[in-house]
Amino acid sequence: MWTIDDSASLYGVEGWGNGYFTINDAGNLTVSPRKGNGGTVEVMEIVDRINEGGVVSFPILFRFPQIIEDRLEEINGAFLASMEELEYGGGYRLVFPMKVNQRKEVVEYIVKGGERLNVGLEVGTKAELLAALSLGLGPDALIVCNGYKDQDYLKLALTFGESSKIVIVIDIFEEIFDLLRCSKELGIKPRLGLRTKLFSRGSGRWEESGGELSKFGLSTAEILESIRILSENGMIDRLEMLHFHIGSQITDIRKIKIAMNEAARIYAKVRKVAEVEYFNVGGGLSVDYDGSKTPTPASANYTLQEYSNDIVYTLQRTCDEEEVPCPTIVSESGRAIAAYHSFLAFKVIGKKNSKEGLEVVPAEDDPVQIEDMRQALDNMDLENYAEFYHDALHYREELFDAFNLGNIGLEERSKGDLLFWKVCQKAASFAKADENDSEEFESLKKLLSKKYIGNFSLFQSVPDMWGVQQIFPTMPLHRLGEEPTVRGTIADITCDSDGEIRSFAGENSDFLALHHLLADEDYYLGTFLLGAYQDTLGDFHNLLGCVNEVHIKVDDGGWRIAKVVQGDACGKLLRFFNYETEEGLGETASRCCADQAERERAMGMIRKALGEYSYFKNRYLRG
Repeated sequence: MWTIDDSASLYGVEGWGNGYFTINDAGNLTVSPRKGNGGTVEVMEIVDRINEGGVVSFPILFRFPQIIEDRLEEINGAFLASMEELEYGGGYRLVFPMKVNQRKEVVEYIVKGGERLNVGLEVGTKAELLAALSLGLGPDALIVCNGYKDQDYLKLALTFGESSKIVIVIDIFEEIFDLLRCSKELGIKPRLGLRTKLFSRGSGRWEESGGELSKFGLSTAEILESIRILSENGMIDRLEMLHFHIGSQITDIRKIKIAMNEAARIYAKVRKVAEVEYFNVGGGLSVDYDGSKTPTPASANYTLQEYSNDIVYTLQRTCDEEEVPCPTIVSESGRAIAAYHSFLAFKVIGKKNSKEGLEVVPAEDDPVQIEDMRQALDNMDLENYAEFYHDALHYREELFDAFNLGNIGLEERSKGDLLFWKVCQKAASFAKADENDSEEFESLKKLLSKKYIGNFSLFQSVPDMWGVQQIFPTMPLHRLGEEPTVRGTIADITCDSDGEIRSFAGENSDFLALHHLLADEDYYLGTFLLGAYQDTLGDFHNLLGCVNEVHIKVDDGGWRIAKVVQGDACGKLLRFFNYETEEGLGETASRCCADQAERERAMGMIRKALGEYSYFKNRYLRG
């Protein structure tokens, strides 16, 4: 008998959920923003209330700001625990890189949730710096300025650096000359950092971010020359930070150990000539998207505590050996902070690759291959399924040849297609019972898999799944006490063949285990861990816009909707792309409609459509 434990194992919830997501006894997914220490909410309870109250339509991006708070506390706590255990001589500061998620609501949750911990922000452009300055960070919270910088960016950082704790990190050597000119012009001395380009590299999909070919960072020769230039200009006392970054989503802890050894040694040498306060280890703390706990692109072979232990231990040991003070460690663990807090919930609105309910009606003049195919179907059993499947492949080829030569009609070909499909289904069933995992029958499983159509855009909501083939866990939100008997993939509603979820977390990586669709009940799926990068990388393919958002807060007494953010209506999308909607469509209505009543009716339809959500309202129904 199927149980919720079977579903938890099948979808890998305990692996990628990190304590925030579980399945309850009713077979529904639940969210615990504090990992069980501050209340739990059943997702379908939220779905039902939204549907009953007509709050917004699906698809919906759910955000749980308390998960962000928990992530901040957990990462900060891990480093403090490492420091206490190893008697580390310095401190720790957590910084969120805004490029991970620039959405104002998200950054505000981070700033507010991290206020007690003095959580800072990292920015990489003028626009991000302006955004960071607008958020009311505390006086002790760092703003780390990375990225390429023109003089306007430098002057902005210098001007506000006197009232905010802004550290300008030199990412390319030439920046130091522009910085000195701007500093002299404004009469303001900056807080400075140097980004070092390590020989060491990370691992995983973004491995090329580190190493000698890295886009950013100074060589050791350039670091020494920068120190000389700063000394000559009376600014060596303004050098406060040494920074490195070997890539996002580092999957292998050994790469972190190697990079830390190199970077710690560089820090120690620099510290002997400049009183550097901060040692910025950059980002890279991995998120286990598939729950496998392996050094693969969607996972990692280490825990948060192991990560912090290795950083603190390596730095402590090197500082002791070199007889220099331990710095304040800064980490920019943006993905680990933001990924867990949001997920996309969407309805399945239809299915493809399904021939259910279609039957073959025999006729006296059917080609012999159709009768042979019928005999194969009727006589197949556990002993002969492979042989009859091979025969059916041959019969189908003969039918295709006959059709292409014009010897049979479309009706005969259709009968052959349906019979072949039924033979495949029966053969696959026997192969499963026979535990036949040969390549041939694995390919047959793929042929028989369904495509469920989800009311969402992969390109808008999960762009990394398309762009870099990143895995994001996807699973049903309910019916998890029932055995899912359908194998399939999830197609979105865009007019693009790439708009399909084809890789999954859990036991089956190529297919998602799904339930049969019911005529009188909506079927909801969720795609998880979307809080890092997906919000601002999403595009408007087919003019499908940002989805509706619902922000949920949970405590021991229950849960509430804290905020609703409306998604993009059709009119907003058209205006974004510079279409004169009312005027242009009005002219079209005038040309197409014969009289005033028809034009008014057409304009009413146009105005209604312009104000509507860009996604589907209803699902496909058969019959």
